[in-house]
This record gives sequence, C-alpha cells and structure tokens, in this order.
Amino acid sequence: MPTITKQPRVVIIGGGTGLPVLLRGLKNYPVDITAIVTVADDGGSSGRLRNELDIPAPGDIRNVLAALSDVEPLIERMFQHRFASSNELTGHSLGNLIIAAMTSITGDFVHAIQEMSKVLNVRGKVLPSANQSVILHAEMEDGSIVTGESKIPYSGKKIRRVFLSPADIMPLRETIQEIKQADLIVLGPGSLYTSILPNLLVPSLGEEICRSKAKKVYICNLMTQAGETLDYTASDHVKAIYNHMSCSFMSSILVNNKAIPDAVLDRYKEEYAKPVKFDLESLKALGLDIIEGEIYNFDNNVIRHDTKKVADILYKLLLNETNSHHHP
Repeated sequence: MPTITKQPRVVIIGGGTGLPVLLRGLKNYPVDITAIVTVADDGGSSGRLRNELDIPAPGDIRNVLAALSDVEPLIERMFQHRFASSNELTGHSLGNLIIAAMTSITGDFVHAIQEMSKVLNVRGKVLPSANQSVILHAEMEDGSIVTGESKIPYSGKKIRRVFLSPADIMPLRETIQEIKQADLIVLGPGSLYTSILPNLLVPSLGEEICRSKAKKVYICNLMTQAGETLDYTASDHVKAIYNHMSCSFMSSILVNNKAIPDAVLDRYKEEYAKPVKFDLESLKALGLDIIEGEIYNFDNNVIRHDTKKVADILYKLLLNETNSHHHP
C-alpha cells in the first residue's frame, strides 16, 4: 500500500470578526482545517432567530462558512447580504435565514451546517461549540451578574468571570474528536470574554484542550476592547483564559510588534481602545514562546490581523509540529 501523507490538522477556536479573517488566509494552505465556533451570540439577527425559532445563534457560524467557502463572489455576497428595508426582514442576514431554514428541514443545527458546507463548497469543517442555544453570563467585579453576550460589553463594569447556562451543555462528539487529532490548536483572534471563552467553557471541551498533545497558540488581539479588556496587556488576556480553565495550556502567543499609526489610534480613542501591550517578561513567566510579527493591516480604516501573514506563521508552526512528531 502506498503511504498517503496526511495534511496537518489545525483546529481554530473563536468567533466574531477575528476568526473569519484568519480562515480566509489559512484555507489556501494544504492543511486540514476545523473551526469551532461560538453559539452564544444573542444580539441582532442571530438573537431574533434564536428566540423565534429556538435554534443556536447562526451569525458567527455564517461568517465562518462564508470565509471558508469556495463559491463565486456574488454567491458569497448573497449569503452575507443583510436586508435594510423597513419590514420584518430588516437587519436579517440571508445566510442566517438559510441556516435557520436548513435547521428546520434537517431537524438538527449541526446537520444543517454540514449541508450548508456542501452547498458553499467549504474548505474544512465548521462545528458549533454546542448543538443547542447557550446563554453567556458575566459576573462583574462588584458581584452583579449581566446576562446575554450582546449586553456584557456595555455594562460599564469590569468583568470578573464569564459562565454559561444551562449547566448540562454537551460538546459535539466530532468536536472532541477533532481536538484529539489536532497537530495545532489556535485560539483567537476575537473578543476575549464573548468570542473565545464561551467555547472553552463548554463542559469537557476545555478539558479536552488541556489534555491534547497538540501545540497550542493564542493569537493575541491587536487592540483592547472597552467593556471587556480595557487596559489589558497580552499576559492579562492569557491569565483571564487560565482563570477560567483547569490548566495552563498555551505553548505560544502571537503578538504584533509593528507600531500603529497615530491617525488610526486617534480614531480608536473614541472607543477607549488602544494597542495591546505585550509584556514580554510576564509572558515568559507564563512559560510561553513569543512569536512577534508585523501582523496587522487596515480594512476600511479598521485594524485587522493580516490574514496572509498570520496564515503563513501558523502554517510554518504546523510544519515544525508535524515534522517533529513524525521524525523523533
């Protein structure tokens, strides 16, 4: 039998706007991609569909499917189209409605995502972190509780910890399987408390990441986020994740080392956002390998991770990882 060289396997965990940016670059490499995506969103179109149809939030999943899809640009634009007329469709994204329809037809959210992946010719697997609606809560420093992913950043208080309900959330079997088989597990980029942690808090999903032998890299956010990570350094982000987990599991952190122009910083000042300082000594004390790079660019004057550069760094990490596994 000829030996088939398997593609290295990468599992990327997150949600929001950060995850799709990363996936667009990575899908061009010969890697086996699994995206594990949060379903804790309760705002906008996602929130309305979730409440009216009792399905998990489709929005973050939709963005990931679009990012990994290989279809005509017009089809992707249609899938991502958001209605802006003054009726019941206002604010709904067509892709969210299609995922809701497919869930209704197949009777199962995960099955719906698998079927949508075929329709959109998706490179890789897209899995929700749970197959049911989950609700994100935050306990604030003053002990008060704020309920709902979309409300947490606007409470005007500092977050102590976040947690999920109901108590008996189960991850998918496939998700656990993919984490077990991964050569590299990537966290982020994304909102710390509302995109990344909701995945890690799904019971036994976090534990499986702790047990995994894969290299684990955290892609640090470029900017702090008011209501979530005001004045957080890079190590504060990592410590916040560890405080929610039963282990210290990260092997490396990817940080941006290129100064951000003043004109852009001024625009972000209005949002009380500033560049995340990477405090090298504290990161080293946490036992992390620090990977530095000029890893951002501008998209409509918004700072985003540079999809090509980050994908290239991750691919090199993967190659090192799989080579060291296969050639001890």
